[in-house]
Amino acid sequence: MSVTFISHGAPTVALADDDYVHALRRHGASLQGARAIVVVSAHWETSKAAWLVTGAARPETVHDFGGFARELYELEYPAPGQPELAAEVVALLGASGLRSGLDQERGLDHGVWVPLRHLVPAANVPVVAVSMPRRRTPEEVVRLGRALAPLRDDGVALLGSGGVVHNLGLLAWGDDGAPVPDWAHDFDAWAVERARALDAEALCGFRSHHEARLAVPSTEHYDPLLFAVGAARAGDTMQEIYRGFSFGSLAMTCLAFG
Repeated sequence: MSVTFISHGAPTVALADDDYVHALRRHGASLQGARAIVVVSAHWETSKAAWLVTGAARPETVHDFGGFARELYELEYPAPGQPELAAEVVALLGASGLRSGLDQERGLDHGVWVPLRHLVPAANVPVVAVSMPRRRTPEEVVRLGRALAPLRDDGVALLGSGGVVHNLGLLAWGDDGAPVPDWAHDFDAWAVERARALDAEALCGFRSHHEARLAVPSTEHYDPLLFAVGAARAGDTMQEIYRGFSFGSLAMTCLAFG
């Protein structure tokens, strides 16, 4: 199975019908044969020094956002969980020296279900989510990807959900067609080319890029890209599923490795 990185954008993407959504739907056809999907989302960080894994057989849909239209809060994504796979993920992480455990209560946050609503609209592929501890290094996130890469050989698709350029304070709110500032374009282009080269070392050292301070003020949305690159293998080629920006500087970059 492939490894996918999705820039999931705003929660309103769940109700969109545009070029970005159409690109996700086309890519989603390749996920229909998956045994399950393991997702690392920007929106599940834990204070515990552990990588937690959803263990529920029927994870709930979590509406972890505020201030949007009522219809967003009425959406459900009823994909089943897969407790056996969750236990396998915990074992793989432990074998790689990453402290981990099961969370039987956690549901699927919008970083998981919003893109999956378009990738797998039938919600018929089991989903297991993995958290990121707040205290982590970029190298540990790459290690997470490498630890879970063997699942690809067993029919499990891996998905990182975040955003390459994600600075909410600098968005042109209300103007989805606002011009893309040079700093956002430059950082996104650099990250995509380093991802194409599977250059995990350069991506981990992103702070050396001259636009990193603006593009990545905090790392929770950038780190799922490190997970995806870590799970890719030598010989994998990168496909650009979608390239573009929303609200000026919000990168909607989506990539696949396989």
